[in-house]
Amino acid sequence: MAKEFEFYKKKLKNGLTVLFEKRNLPIVCNSVSVKFGSEFESASLKGISHFIEHLVFKGTKSRTQQQISEEVEKKGGIINAFTSEEITSYWNKLPSRYLEEGINISSDLALNPLFREEDLEKERKVILEEIKMYNDNPQLYVIEKIKELLYEKPFGMFAAGTIETVSKISKQDILHIFNSSYSTNNMILTVVGNADFNEICKLGEKIFPPTNKEVQEVEPIKKYSTVIEKRKGIEQAHLALGFHVPTMRDEKRYAAEVLDVILTRGMSSRLFQEIREKRGLAYSVKGILEQDKNYGYELIYVGTVKEKVKEVKELILKEIKKLQKLGRKELQEAKEQLIGLENVESENSEQVMVNLISEENAGNAEEYYKYEDRIKEVKLEDIKNLCKLDNYSFIALVPG
Repeated sequence: MAKEFEFYKKKLKNGLTVLFEKRNLPIVCNSVSVKFGSEFESASLKGISHFIEHLVFKGTKSRTQQQISEEVEKKGGIINAFTSEEITSYWNKLPSRYLEEGINISSDLALNPLFREEDLEKERKVILEEIKMYNDNPQLYVIEKIKELLYEKPFGMFAAGTIETVSKISKQDILHIFNSSYSTNNMILTVVGNADFNEICKLGEKIFPPTNKEVQEVEPIKKYSTVIEKRKGIEQAHLALGFHVPTMRDEKRYAAEVLDVILTRGMSSRLFQEIREKRGLAYSVKGILEQDKNYGYELIYVGTVKEKVKEVKELILKEIKKLQKLGRKELQEAKEQLIGLENVESENSEQVMVNLISEENAGNAEEYYKYEDRIKEVKLEDIKNLCKLDNYSFIALVPG
């Protein structure tokens, strides 16, 4: 049985999509999300979605940078934003009595940023340091690099951009992207918490002007590559192996979650047991499953000694291949683990908000509430088909 829930969805006359999950705790989490992220960027403008996300917090037509944070934090709330491949989202979480204030602030960020030239130059420096931070961190570097090895440019590029692209983004570029994608018909207002749906819809009609812009969908182009890089000043080798999996629009998408949990999730996972517990070859062994409307891939990261890179890679491939002989008992255990993890995760209203946004972007937010049933439907054959790796991408960053 799928979980019980009180969920509402409505497309308003102004084009805005409203999602709402009713909860009894006296808090409310809201977000205004734009269906535009780094997936839609050209190579020359890579990082511009992330740049816009940073800039809107520098001030709007009605709030200064300080007022944006103060109006949430002085009420006991939290405020933040995120940029993904397909979504840019502005959100906050407040006591329920501040529902209107919270939505006003999220919408103000998405609708009325100033984009002053002086703010652009200051934030450019911040983002350049962020990019350097990722490049300097070996683990983050190889995890990001796998996407580049699995997809052609521009999709395969780092979502925050490169030193070169961020250095060249102009105010005119920012305004063009903002004006062509940040429209009401391309936005989702999501609320999770103790609120009234009718009130949310009235606020949505009142606050959001009816604007209509179309964003052209992009289909990432797959590829496979292997790279070995040397870096001075590191003592550990960092490796990542990645392969394509079904997107969120594919009915077989849930098999990828089962595969991920069996291979990499937790200390009981196959790879953790094989690489760390049995052989002591690594401290960190983890997997990351990335799925959205137009792409999907699994990556496996391991930190080990330089001399064991080849052995660890072969162990990963061997464990994936062994899943073609997966038994019903282990499949059932994996399903139970996933359903339990999802139940635990559902306590977090911010995570539920993000999941609803992702599902709506991929097709229908109500799919989120069918998770348990969908996981139960996964068959042994679905897992075995995913494990027939025709190819994969691989990177090792080694001391040198």
